[in-house]
Amino acid sequence: MPQFRIADAARLLGVSDDTIRRRVDAGVLPSRPDASNRTVIDGAALAESARAHADATPDPSDVRRSARNRLVGLVTAVGADTVMAQVEMQCGPHRVVSLMSAEAVDDLGLEPGALAVAVIKSTNVVVEIPGGLS
Repeated sequence: MPQFRIADAARLLGVSDDTIRRRVDAGVLPSRPDASNRTVIDGAALAESARAHADATPDPSDVRRSARNRLVGLVTAVGADTVMAQVEMQCGPHRVVSLMSAEAVDDLGLEPGALAVAVIKSTNVVVEIPGGLS
């Protein structure tokens, strides 16, 4: 079972080390000492905490769709030629880049500062395991 030290858990959840320590002290995050007597948190418990404390921006659209992965954010950059465009968005801590037609950018009125929703169909998501964390 993967285990994470306090600093690593904080970095993964985007919170301070003190926030993780408070959650451990409150019994919200179970922990135990590792072989070096450092506090570690079980990976499954950390994943559940990440899900429970996620503050996703509500999707402002009133559209029902099969894709479950929707990231609300702001357009930060648009680069286009006569045919294709690259649109960058900041969705919370995540940078999302999309390639689309220049016509679609114009039709949607995408420009820096525009509110947009990145919809990611799960069949196109690649999952990787970082080296050294297995």
